[in-house]
Amino acid sequence: MNGNSKYDREELSAEDIRQKRHREFVGGMWEQVGRLQLDYLISRGLKPEHRLLDVGCGSLRGGLHFIDYLATGNYYGIDVNPSLIKAAEVELTEAGLTAKAPKLIVNGEFAFDRLGDSFDMAVAVSVFTHLPRDQIVRCLKSAASVLGPNAAMYATYFEAPGDAWVDEILHQPGGIVTHHDMNPYHYSRKEVSRMAELGGLSASFDDTWRHPRAQQMAVFQR
Repeated sequence: MNGNSKYDREELSAEDIRQKRHREFVGGMWEQVGRLQLDYLISRGLKPEHRLLDVGCGSLRGGLHFIDYLATGNYYGIDVNPSLIKAAEVELTEAGLTAKAPKLIVNGEFAFDRLGDSFDMAVAVSVFTHLPRDQIVRCLKSAASVLGPNAAMYATYFEAPGDAWVDEILHQPGGIVTHHDMNPYHYSRKEVSRMAELGGLSASFDDTWRHPRAQQMAVFQR
């Protein structure tokens, strides 16, 4: 994840966190997109007893909902930005959820094997949208090593109508402009499937997902 946007380089101050600026820093729509993630994963079979890996957990926009829903100790959040993990800890305390004992880890190399566990589900919302191909393959390869039997990883991306789509794309709703070779990125379904293959997984696509900024959903499984 390193070096692809201001996300991993910019450190939020204690005052920023006190003022809740981290909520906008991770994309805003705090309650809407946070709840959307939980509702979607429940629709895909997430149960309280499942272990969930939240890749790019940020300051727990979705994480607070997951932690509240899951059994104690079953949430693992990983993010490249240390200040967002600090904000996550504040959010966790204010929500009264520290007793649920989530694991919050700072790591920008997708070193999921260091977590010492396997997972029933993984999720990455607004992560692949900021990553070039080699980083996505790295993430998927690492995920493949920790996903349990019949497990799946759900990851959003901006979709292009064809391979190597060099023209900019304006996505509606949301008004986000994406690029072939610059953050934020777009990819065709064929390109996503190829990245999955390189990572040791297969990709399918769920058109029932509805994101307020037109991100699409890919499902990765063994």
